[in-house]
Amino acid sequence: MAARAPQADARLLVSVPGVHCAGCISTIERDMARMAGVRSARLNLTLKRLSVDAGPGVSAADVIDRLDQLGYEAHELDPGTLSVTETQRQGRELLMRLGVSGFAMMNIMLLSVSVWAGAEGVTRDMFHLISALIAIPTVAFAGQPFFRSAARALAAGRLNMDAPISLALILTLLISLYETFQSGAHAYFEAAVMLTFFLLGGRYLDFRARAMARSAAQELAALEVPRAVRLEDGAEAEVSIADLRPGNLVLVRPGGRVPVDGEVVAGRSELDRSLLTGETLPVVTAAGAQVSAGEVNLTGPLTVRVTAAGRDSSLHRMADLVAAAESARTRYTTLADRAARAYAPTIPLLSLGAFAAWMWISGGDMRLSVNIAIATLIITCPCALGLAVPAVVTAASGRLFRKGLLIKDGTALERLAEVDTVVFDKTGTLTMGTPVPDNLDAHPAQALSVALALAEGSSHPLARALAKALHARGVAPADVADLGEAPGYGVQGTWQGKPVKLGRAGWVGATHAATTGAYLSLGQATHSFTFTDALRPGADDVVAALRAQGKKVWLLSGDVAPAVEAMAQRLGIDDWEAGALPQDKATKVAALQEAGHTVLMVGDGLNDTVALSAADVSISPASALDAARAASDMVLLGRDIAPVADAVRMAKLSTRRIRENFWQSGTYNAIFVPVALLGYCTPLFAALIMSASSITVSLNALRLK
Repeated sequence: MAARAPQADARLLVSVPGVHCAGCISTIERDMARMAGVRSARLNLTLKRLSVDAGPGVSAADVIDRLDQLGYEAHELDPGTLSVTETQRQGRELLMRLGVSGFAMMNIMLLSVSVWAGAEGVTRDMFHLISALIAIPTVAFAGQPFFRSAARALAAGRLNMDAPISLALILTLLISLYETFQSGAHAYFEAAVMLTFFLLGGRYLDFRARAMARSAAQELAALEVPRAVRLEDGAEAEVSIADLRPGNLVLVRPGGRVPVDGEVVAGRSELDRSLLTGETLPVVTAAGAQVSAGEVNLTGPLTVRVTAAGRDSSLHRMADLVAAAESARTRYTTLADRAARAYAPTIPLLSLGAFAAWMWISGGDMRLSVNIAIATLIITCPCALGLAVPAVVTAASGRLFRKGLLIKDGTALERLAEVDTVVFDKTGTLTMGTPVPDNLDAHPAQALSVALALAEGSSHPLARALAKALHARGVAPADVADLGEAPGYGVQGTWQGKPVKLGRAGWVGATHAATTGAYLSLGQATHSFTFTDALRPGADDVVAALRAQGKKVWLLSGDVAPAVEAMAQRLGIDDWEAGALPQDKATKVAALQEAGHTVLMVGDGLNDTVALSAADVSISPASALDAARAASDMVLLGRDIAPVADAVRMAKLSTRRIRENFWQSGTYNAIFVPVALLGYCTPLFAALIMSASSITVSLNALRLK
């Protein structure tokens, strides 16, 4: 093997899908700290991602080898595609501004107590001036999200919800300053800061509802192997994928992911294509076979002639499809946005009308007219409207989280409420994605013992499943010598001086069966071990519940037709398709949408990612590939899939609560806007009424709990 070229200091990123608890974090980080050349290592349990600060001479392959020795499967990720997102920075910024405005609001309210208690003259003016010194920089800093949004909207020639909010904040501060310097009895600095605080609270709730969303296209790009072993005149050289050209030869070792699209020119092995096609069993691959980037080589080394690499690979093309689907889905407009488009333009016009009317009624009393205009502007500010959606989403998210379902996207519940068709993937979604032997009782103890010894010498998924089941039964392995694996066929050895084999039917001399199985050749006898994939808990319940709700249920799978048909019949699903490639699933979802259906897609694999992004709303299990989870609006945290039906029901209830909040906000305006227009409401009273409306909206949302 060619020596690796030393590299400069680097931050290495490695995906470790098998981690699941704090013990894993401690084990991996402690072991990495002992590794020569590693300065620090941090494992993110949520992302299942290890970040290693490494010195010269330490490569991602070294880290992966070390993790393999610990018993953790790992894959290299490209750090360039996984930088810290702008979304994280926005969250920290919102929380900081919320804290500043809350602290300032409490201090100004303390100062205002003296004024409300009867302070007059110089004392009152001093408290107003101190309040101004706190309120003006606070609003200037904390109100930046609203000011920037309003400025962008005005520059584009339109009004949004933040335009009247910004106007109310600025005018309230200006009239309060005017009142302070005129030794007026009332200033409304606390109203401005209170308004800022409540609005930032709504904005942060909305952010938290969306904070888990990450780009699936970015995750897919990160799954691409950044380097490959190129064969040059018989020598091995590790090069960047960008340096590969069609016609180059690359070596793919057992356990590694195929880095390019190409044709096998030498070697024989089995490929795990489940991420790309949904096929449950590995596919035998030999010279002349076509391979795709992202597939996993299981048993033997392969030499592959490159036909496409990097941006031209099938994996990257799939990432492009996902990005296009994501962009299309982000055009969805929330109920709050639609309400704001109709509501926002009327607010400044109403306030301006109040100012003009009172200037005429009062004979030119500027102070009175401005106060009434500001009170009208504050009392009509869409704070409750801004809270209507995020408050409900947050309450619903909490309830569904306790049921084992995490909502990542703020608009997901609104879209889910409109769903009339649910599309399920099979392997890993309705099933656990792990084969289980189902006829062990049909074999003598001697055959089980030999089978276990052979299965322990293989990395094939069926062999691992067989070994696990036999260990669970307490079977002891036989004394089998000369163990060796024949890539693409099985494993063989010698027992009591006789050859024994475990593998494919034709290889061991057995008659081919219609069912999935592994076959044992033991002397003159042949034993067949058949397998089934266990149903995911709640699979029967979720299909029955969805059908009871009047939803149409589809089953789309890349698996073979007999397996898909059997699963559909078992669960009572009338509509199903087998052998579906990633593009086929996305095409089917699009066809259902064109027929007027609103589609929920539930899937877990890379082959489901494009369909998950293309669907109106999507859900994936926590065990799914990172890219599939990133493409989904919701993630199932546990093994039970039954919460999917709960989510559909909760979505309808949540949408009802959102509409109730809109009606409540409208009723509040219908009652109190006339009060403000008639001059019976000061800006401070308007801020208190506005806050009460926001609290009422939040309490209505909490009814979901």
